Amino acid sequence: MDTLVAPPDHNQAPPTATTVPGPSSDAGADLRRRIEAACEQACGQIAPAWPLDRAIAVNPHWSRIGLPLRQVAARMAVLGQIQVFPARSYLRQAWQEGRITEADLAHALATLPAARDAGLTPAACVQALTAAPGIPHLPLLIDVLDDDPQRHTRLSWRQAITHQVSQTCAAYFDQHQADWQPERGLGLYAYWRDTLTHDHGIGVLMGLPQLGRSLHALPATRQEAEHWVLQRLNLPQGVWADYLESVLLTVNGWASWCAYLGWQARLAGQADDHLRDLLAIRLAWGAILLECKEDVSAQRAFAALQAEWGRAGALLQQAHDALLVDEVWQLALETGYQRQLARKLSGVATPATTPAIEVQAAFCIDVRSEPLRRALEATWPAIQTIGFAGFFGLPVAYTPLATEARRPQLPGLLAPAAEVTDRVAAAALETGEPARDLTAAAAQARRQRFAWAGQWQAASRWPSAAYSFVEAAGVGYIGKLASWLRPAPAARARDDLAGLPARYRPICRPTLTGLALPDQVALAARVLHAMGLDHGLAPLVLLVGHGSQSVNNAQAAALDCGACCGQTGEVNARALAQLLNDPAVRAGLRDSGVQIPEHTSFVAALHNTTTDEIEGYDLDLLPPAARERWLQLQPVFAQAGDQVRRERAPRLGLDPRADHRQLLTQLQRRANDGAQTRPEWGLAGNAAFIIAPRARSQGAVLDGRSFLHDYDAAHDPDGSVLELLMTAPMLVTHWINWQYHASTCEPQRLGSGNKVLHNVVGGHIGVFEGNGGDLRIGLSKQSVHDGRRWVHEPLRLTVVIDAPAVAIEAIIAKHDVVRQLLDHGWLHLWRCDGDQLVRYDGGQWQPLGLE
Repeated sequence: MDTLVAPPDHNQAPPTATTVPGPSSDAGADLRRRIEAACEQACGQIAPAWPLDRAIAVNPHWSRIGLPLRQVAARMAVLGQIQVFPARSYLRQAWQEGRITEADLAHALATLPAARDAGLTPAACVQALTAAPGIPHLPLLIDVLDDDPQRHTRLSWRQAITHQVSQTCAAYFDQHQADWQPERGLGLYAYWRDTLTHDHGIGVLMGLPQLGRSLHALPATRQEAEHWVLQRLNLPQGVWADYLESVLLTVNGWASWCAYLGWQARLAGQADDHLRDLLAIRLAWGAILLECKEDVSAQRAFAALQAEWGRAGALLQQAHDALLVDEVWQLALETGYQRQLARKLSGVATPATTPAIEVQAAFCIDVRSEPLRRALEATWPAIQTIGFAGFFGLPVAYTPLATEARRPQLPGLLAPAAEVTDRVAAAALETGEPARDLTAAAAQARRQRFAWAGQWQAASRWPSAAYSFVEAAGVGYIGKLASWLRPAPAARARDDLAGLPARYRPICRPTLTGLALPDQVALAARVLHAMGLDHGLAPLVLLVGHGSQSVNNAQAAALDCGACCGQTGEVNARALAQLLNDPAVRAGLRDSGVQIPEHTSFVAALHNTTTDEIEGYDLDLLPPAARERWLQLQPVFAQAGDQVRRERAPRLGLDPRADHRQLLTQLQRRANDGAQTRPEWGLAGNAAFIIAPRARSQGAVLDGRSFLHDYDAAHDPDGSVLELLMTAPMLVTHWINWQYHASTCEPQRLGSGNKVLHNVVGGHIGVFEGNGGDLRIGLSKQSVHDGRRWVHEPLRLTVVIDAPAVAIEAIIAKHDVVRQLLDHGWLHLWRCDGDQLVRYDGGQWQPLGLE
């Protein structure tokens, strides 16, 4: 049971730093330890959010996967008024339209143990869809203090505080957008405290014009703010961490940004205190507002707060029970999709004859590659497509030529272990003359152009020059404006080449640096083994990354490759192709038992997911036979791309019967349209991850909803490749799946709102919707909704693995994260058992039961 401390004397002034027990007090030291533990626990519940220029999908509940899904849903509803399961209105529509059938609902009720134990019936579930679940929520100190009868005429104190804290954070963390930078030496809490003493507008917004007189109550340090609240509020110790988490959820966007800074610091072996500072800022606001109230109001507020939080456990249990119906409907929605998936996978037929493989194409496992892979295989059976994790196994960071803009090119779960930089070199002549290295000359030319551009931009910032600058430069913007009014079908811009003279661009090549030859050989061997390409290589092997194409889009990186940390896959594919084509590396591989045939060439390519075109790189380095084979592929790419564009056209409001050139031009114009809020649908609809030989899914029309990673258990006797897949790509796809799920189910708190209203914060940190409020995280509504209905179905990921049960179970037992995802209902796991599919449930393999 929780131990209650003595009730406070509400007539006493709020304690200051002098009332905190000194370090010599055993009781004081114990209190500090308990407060520290509660603060750390609360901060540990916040998942990170990556910046715009490195946007990767994140499960916003990632730090809570140690709890069952319904328990997390109850906590989010009670502590933060955040919805985790799909809205009942959405489910009601799915039921009425037949998307969820009676069989789906019956299967969910039979499968979910809690539903069976509660005796829940189909009729009761259907009846529940007519009303909201009625989940209670717990107030904070600022809520119970905000009892002014005229509060409806102004911003609520919660809204005003969120706005003020958010604006402060925007100024503090901005290192790229504003010319004048704040003093950050004393930390975020100190900066906020100083800023608030000079803010004469916040009191007016809150209906407290004399707020400045109460600022003497501001705790001097972060630690004092934490101690003040947890001592003064007199809440049971068992709810301290819950109360603090509820406080953080009021600024969840900025809390997520601070959690990202902490994540990056830990990857570097360091620590970061920004999230604790943010928590203290929100707590300190309570001290200020309490000072604004008379004693009677303060006593009333404390009594109300203590009464509500005294029954926190009962309210959480009430919410948990109420959401059982929602959990059933979540499973029923997934069952309808899973039934179709099982039929498609079971209907795959083995072809009678298999042509000789002339080309292999290794694609990133992004769901948008599934339709293109299927189209390529149908267009030319002599091409073998392979699915592989998007960063192509290169744990690298990339620094473009003559810049300091180093960025990671790998999943956010990992830290870079190698470097890629640009080398500018012409191809060797046929006579055998060595390639000319032009890197130094290109770097100098680029720096000069950057310097000129910097001077030009600086001229617009000086007040005395502002009007003359507009007059001089204004005419130069006519062309840009015209390109927006009538977008041209221009090719995808390559931002990494900005400022580089045109003569150098075709021969500027991302190249691995700083690795000794033995390390290069070992890296190449690992990648080939993981891809299943350490044997049976075709004459031409394509390494196909992917990237999107859009303009005037703050969230453009979210449409690129999440496995490459929000970048395109170009850098990784090109660096790997050069590595595998290197004669010295091939010799080292040969000595270690990995034979790459002399006639095999690797080619880097990029799949433009907006237009479904494929672009090749460094083709001038290929031998003549490989170049000829690449040219022969162009009609195959054109026909396959046209097939995929026709599949996608209806969802984009385009005519799938249009002439192939006209349809491609329409997509190209969309990609260059500055007013286009939906250049493509990204990963909307993602629902499954298949880890199996391509033969298990080849020919099945999976509708661009499945991640496909090739895996052959026969070539993985120790299970090491499977372990890598279940602890890296499976987690990344889970993050993607839950970002889309959360942005659909809770667009107000876990989505970023209306893209048309976005304003970029700090150059790259994130976006505001409008000019204030909390930092927005997640996807814009336009990414998951077409203006009439939701395009993304909020389904938990179904992972299908073709591997022995003992190998899968060993990995589950070894890795807590994998076990938590499965045991707590964050994803589904199926296994191919011969010609049958079975599901993992409670540590056992059970029949699907979807007939």
